[in-house]
Amino acid sequence: MDSPIDLASSLNATRRARELRRAAEERVDVLVVGLGVTGAGAALDAASRGLSVTAIDAHDLAFGTSRWSSKLVHGGLRYLARGQVGVAHESAVERGVLLRHTAPHLVKAHPYLLPLTPGVSRGQEALVMAGYRIGDGLRAAARTPRHLLPGPSRLDTARARRLAPFLEPDGLRGGLLSWDGRLLDDARLVVAVARTAAAHGAKILTRCRALELTGHGARVRDELTGEEFGVRARVVVNATGVWAGGLDPRVRLRPSRGTHLVLRPGTVPGLTAGLHLPVPGERNRFALLLPQPDGRAYVGLTDEPLDGPVPDVPQVPEEDVRALLDVLNGVLGTPVGREAVAGAYAGLRPLLAADGRDARGATGRAPGRAPGRTADLSRRHAVLSGDGLVTVVGGKLTTYRRMAQDAVDRAVAEAGLAAGPCRTARLPLVGAPGAERARHAAGRGRWADLRADLGADLRAGRWAEVWTGLRTGGRGRRRAEGEGVPARLAERYGCEAAAVHDLVRAYPEEVGLGLTKGELLWSVLHEGALDESDLLDRRTRIGLVPEDREAALRAARDTLG
Repeated sequence: MDSPIDLASSLNATRRARELRRAAEERVDVLVVGLGVTGAGAALDAASRGLSVTAIDAHDLAFGTSRWSSKLVHGGLRYLARGQVGVAHESAVERGVLLRHTAPHLVKAHPYLLPLTPGVSRGQEALVMAGYRIGDGLRAAARTPRHLLPGPSRLDTARARRLAPFLEPDGLRGGLLSWDGRLLDDARLVVAVARTAAAHGAKILTRCRALELTGHGARVRDELTGEEFGVRARVVVNATGVWAGGLDPRVRLRPSRGTHLVLRPGTVPGLTAGLHLPVPGERNRFALLLPQPDGRAYVGLTDEPLDGPVPDVPQVPEEDVRALLDVLNGVLGTPVGREAVAGAYAGLRPLLAADGRDARGATGRAPGRAPGRTADLSRRHAVLSGDGLVTVVGGKLTTYRRMAQDAVDRAVAEAGLAAGPCRTARLPLVGAPGAERARHAAGRGRWADLRADLGADLRAGRWAEVWTGLRTGGRGRRRAEGEGVPARLAERYGCEAAAVHDLVRAYPEEVGLGLTKGELLWSVLHEGALDESDLLDRRTRIGLVPEDREAALRAARDTLG
């Protein structure tokens, strides 16, 4: 059984200050720049091999593309349809790793329904079902058990409407049901990966901007103080995603904007499955309607090229909103208007330019496609290296672990580091069953540092919170199951849910979406949240709807003290 808190994984302001001083003084084996899912994955991969690691980000964990995904952990069926068999198989394998070994508390199987509307021809129906069955073969090839991912099936009209009661019944022939992986919250995956890296000894430093990279380190600015300093390393991994070209001129990307809408509760009542929505005029492209536990639903996503400078936070153009509502209304009995859109978000995919070359020497262009559309560009990742600088680009959230493995493999070879093989395919993340045992097996307990952190919090007057953390962390061997812990907490925090629940009971004030001040406090003490944006936009997703964010802002500031 696992202790509900692995204190060695806790990220907070006190630990950041201490490790920031060490980062300026020490030379590490690997410096990772970027703390999205790939950068956090690279930090974990390197640290779990026994290498010393510093990982930095100019903003926060999951600040960029990693928090703007569709929340899918998928088996790559879309890539298979384009003849990208290697990419599809890799996706299926990595989906199985997340479902079975590393993050079963965060990644679950979820049903998806393709309504057989008049817009879906009989031929297209047969083609999609054939693709689903091939995808099920990929599941088997990836050795993911069927009990985790059931096979596809055809539903009659009555069963299809039970999953999505609002579907227009006229002309509906039923639906095709498939299963794939789903994340409740993509940003929480990044936090779990980063905390697991910290538990294995990595220094995880947010608000540290890399101003210049070399093969021997970086010039860095602490964005909280403005102080500049150097970080020395034997090799540097650039995992800054769509911004990678700003630090490595060898990188050629063609960013793509993917927009999602957040629909108000009650807009699509009774929806229990994800809904694949045929995109008019496209044979093999579908939008997705995904229900959320709070009654809202997300609908996305677009795939539009981004021209010009790459912004920190992409804006959603009104034409994307109209386009997604048009696709959604193509299957609804009652059309949805603009007033049903409570919020919207957009992320930027770091796609390889069509004339670029990936790590295996293959072109990034999908076979037989014109180069004009980002929807046609390969999702294969690439690793570039030379002179001590390794850059990893492309890819997608599902395959982050493999991207990190390839980047660290290249970094080890580039710098001639003495390191063991990759361990992350079977390494549970924080919150997963077995996570603390895996960390202790690596011999990474640093209780002196933890005592220093707790002592500093005590001196700052946060005695009640620290006592709660110590009490729940030392309580011993219990899990969330059978302890009266709400299912909502178990889904978000896994084996740490019981400890979070103690804070929730001590600080039960609701701040929005059913979340409490206790959960915000947990993020400050253990998840590295430094300001209200960290709390509202990434540790929780309250900030997706502007009015909800405004309502919760005072509670977030109070939590930060």
